[in-house]
Amino acid sequence: MNPTKSITERVLQALGFEGLALLICTPLLVWITGRPALEMGAVTLGISLLALSWNVIFNSLFDRLRTRLQLANDGWTRVVHALLFEGGLILMAVPLIAALMKISLLEAFILDIGVLLFFLPYTYVYHWGYDVLREKIVNKTPVTQ
Repeated sequence: MNPTKSITERVLQALGFEGLALLICTPLLVWITGRPALEMGAVTLGISLLALSWNVIFNSLFDRLRTRLQLANDGWTRVVHALLFEGGLILMAVPLIAALMKISLLEAFILDIGVLLFFLPYTYVYHWGYDVLREKIVNKTPVTQ
C-alpha cells in the first residue's frame, strides 16, 4: 500500500476527525456542564476551528525550525512537538473557553484539561480506525475487523 495521502484526503481526514469530535463532545459537555446544547456546540466548534488553525500554523513553523536546527525526526522531537503544540493550544483555548462560557480562567483551564484527556485516546482510536479502513479500501478488501 502507498502510505502517501493527497491534500484532499488529508483535509477530509481532518474534517472527519473534527466532525466526529463535535458530535461526541457537544452532548458530553452538555451533560457535564448542564449548559444548553447550542452554547456547548458553539464552544466545541470554536475550539475545533482554533485547533485546526493552530495545527496548520504550528506545524508549518515547527517544520521550519526543525529543518533549521537540523533536528532528527525521532521520539524526542515528537515529544517536544506534542508538548509545544498542546501547550500553545491550551494558552489560546483557555481564554476562548472563558469568554464563550463567561467563566473564570481557572474553570476554563480545568474544562480544557478534561477535553484534552478526552482527545488523547480519541485521537489514537480515530487515526488507527481511519488507517485500518483506508488500507481496506485502498487494497479493496472487505472490512472484517
